[in-house]
Amino acid sequence: MTGKETQLPPAVRMLQLLSGFEISQALFVIAELGVATELLDGPRRVDELADAVGADADTLGRLIRLLAQDGVFRTSGDTVAITELGRTLADGPGDSLRNVARYFRQTHYAPFGRLMDTVRSGDPAATIHYGKPFFDWVNESPELAELQNNAMAGFTQNARGDLLDVFELPAGHTVADIGGADGTLLAELLTRYPDRSGILFDLPSMASAGGATLQAAGLEKRAEVVAGDFFEAVPTADVYVLSAVLQDWNNATAGRILTNLAKAAPAGARLVVIDMVVPEGDAPHPTKMIDITMLGMLGGRQRSETEWRRLLADAGFTLQRVVAGSGNYSALEATIA
Repeated sequence: MTGKETQLPPAVRMLQLLSGFEISQALFVIAELGVATELLDGPRRVDELADAVGADADTLGRLIRLLAQDGVFRTSGDTVAITELGRTLADGPGDSLRNVARYFRQTHYAPFGRLMDTVRSGDPAATIHYGKPFFDWVNESPELAELQNNAMAGFTQNARGDLLDVFELPAGHTVADIGGADGTLLAELLTRYPDRSGILFDLPSMASAGGATLQAAGLEKRAEVVAGDFFEAVPTADVYVLSAVLQDWNNATAGRILTNLAKAAPAGARLVVIDMVVPEGDAPHPTKMIDITMLGMLGGRQRSETEWRRLLADAGFTLQRVVAGSGNYSALEATIA
């Protein structure tokens, strides 16, 4: 919160908070139309920009005016330029969140109208809205499943920051990325550790793109794609990686995944959980917002270090260390208790 916001009367500040849905919808529109991408080459007149993205100039200009006050755009008369913040909604930049914005618009926004039902019943708003578990609904559409893979790969890579630089993967020849989706993380790990082999493990609908990712990275001889369900069983490996997986599930369900890993793990195996750790206290932190996303969409949760330690212990693991990077994700390394 800026100093200017703290000086606003409480009712005015509350009105800003209550109107947050308008900001998110405006950002969704900018992302979907590709407005930020059009501005990467330099400032444009609003009417030229509107023609380029297929929008009404007056309406687009009003959205730009709204978002400029939050630093997404910079305007001068009828000319608009993109800022560093706004560039994150463009295709191309390494920290792009355009696919995340498009994904949220198509999948997350509407279910959150049922958050009251979630608070009263404990059931995920997405399950109530779609009439089935969220991942089941997404996987019915190949287009949405692909968008989800792309969005989550970009989101987690940005949220990790420099984590893979400051955290050294524990010893072990075979690294299994459990729930590894399109193989982006496994490819990065195997590139960093050229003496290791890998297993990409996920549902068939999620892992289908993994082979192409690994082949594109020149890793097809060092890695294999295994389709399966981590609620049933997982492959044997020396190092298990769970990246942004356990956050999707409540403690009982996450515990089932961990128990299956403990059953498959040979003596001396290590578990690396790449996930978020919620800090104690009332200070603002992104994990607290993402926790509510998990609640509304999946019934999952973000966890404090104490909660992580308890969850792991209940499944037979001992948390050995927690390493934080520059982003929102930490690496929690555990051994079989």
